[in-house]
Amino acid sequence: MSTYTPQEAAARSGFSIDTLRYYERVGVQPRIRRTRSGRRAFSDLDLKWLALLRCLRDTGMPIIEIHQFVDLMRDEQGRVEERLAVLVAHRRRVQEQVARLQQHLGQLDKKIDIYQRGEVWDPRHEPEESGLATVSQSIAP
Repeated sequence: MSTYTPQEAAARSGFSIDTLRYYERVGVQPRIRRTRSGRRAFSDLDLKWLALLRCLRDTGMPIIEIHQFVDLMRDEQGRVEERLAVLVAHRRRVQEQVARLQQHLGQLDKKIDIYQRGEVWDPRHEPEESGLATVSQSIAP
């Protein structure tokens, strides 16, 4: 079984050492084994947990929801249906975010095309973009 220093775990996971400490302190990362000298020694299993946390965090899951999901993972009863429900709901939010980003990417591509043709973009002379109201409404408070 391989072990990793906090610096190695940070480099492999993409998290800072402070974030690793925070995740352990708040309980979303299982307790990390310590060496005889008291230093953290991360295992391959710990790195798998960190990869899951990285995925959830990078896709916008709030820390409170990450914590709830991790609690479901630790439950000896399994609670597979609840875990599935959390992931399915989060996946739906991620898909919605990806769709919004695709719309934005399309708009950026149109503007880049205008400038690459040597033209100047002027919003006063552009027809209404379809979906503009949808995007505005999706980001309204």
